[in-house]
Amino acid sequence: MEEATSNRAIDPQRYFEGVQARSEIPEHEPVCLYLETTNRCNLLCTTCPRTYAELEPPADMSWELFTSIVDQIPKLQRAVLHGVGEPMLVKELPRMVRYLKDRGTYVLFNTNGTVLNERNGRALINAELDELRVSFDASNPKSYLAIRGKNYFNRILKNVKAFRDLQEREGHAKPRVSAWLTGMRETIEELPDFVRVAAETGVKEVYLQRLVFFEKDAIGKARPDQALYEQLSRDETVHIDRAKAVAKSLGVKFSASGAASEPGLSLKRNDNGSPWSLCRRPWTLMYVTANGRALPCCIAPFSQRGYDNYTLGDATQQMLREIWNGPAYQDFRQALLSNKPPAACANCGLRWSL
Repeated sequence: MEEATSNRAIDPQRYFEGVQARSEIPEHEPVCLYLETTNRCNLLCTTCPRTYAELEPPADMSWELFTSIVDQIPKLQRAVLHGVGEPMLVKELPRMVRYLKDRGTYVLFNTNGTVLNERNGRALINAELDELRVSFDASNPKSYLAIRGKNYFNRILKNVKAFRDLQEREGHAKPRVSAWLTGMRETIEELPDFVRVAAETGVKEVYLQRLVFFEKDAIGKARPDQALYEQLSRDETVHIDRAKAVAKSLGVKFSASGAASEPGLSLKRNDNGSPWSLCRRPWTLMYVTANGRALPCCIAPFSQRGYDNYTLGDATQQMLREIWNGPAYQDFRQALLSNKPPAACANCGLRWSL
């Protein structure tokens, strides 16, 4: 896809915010790739579809597939190395980070923090990872077990604190480390304590992220009655306000906007009742699973059952340009521009913020 990129590097944030979604064929190649380094995980989260069904055969993305994808976008701006699995279970992960950094790419991933030991942490520091997002998802062991399925809460706090202490002791500014909590009615009252717990581990950024769930046949705790978007009560708003005050007192950055994973993509419902129309993901990024399946984004597996409903290509069989400009992607974008968006987008768009 090299010739589709001009000699001047694209600023990812400006492109995400300013791209025109008027055509089925994008103006540029994707500026961001989600590369699902693995679909294996060591937790049983009650908000994740992989806990309840096998989405694809268990796999780590092969080094050959990884490099073949990255090499097709030599001026890639941003790479996110997670999907439905735990990236730090992948032995090749630091090597993958280094491969991307050598090409000038900004690299991040989400982790559950369970295997963030000193050896793995140093490997990521040496690879120059830009950002490490840790999904704490609770403020105490009891809530963590209920949400994440295993009793690893104290281990994670110990791991993150040790990693932050290592960074501070040796003067490593990167990776930026942040703590994340999925916004749920069941845990919203814990938010102020969550900020305190994160601060105690040395984390300086805390985010409350949105809950995404299937429209029908909800799984586990990913249910409509747990969603906060457009359903916040006055009492629940108080918890967010208290969390903001705690964060300010502790010098912690705090966001409860339900922000998306990319700059400029935190969507809010607009007046015409079609929030999906603001989405620019199919014009800016591509998600590739550990088995090579191309999906529109990382949210799709959480908003509609069945990968076949929104599979747009196969990176093991096709070039990225062929997928990006191919008929499946064109049809998907055309539907997103209409009043009848793909089901995965409609289910996602209705819950874009808190």
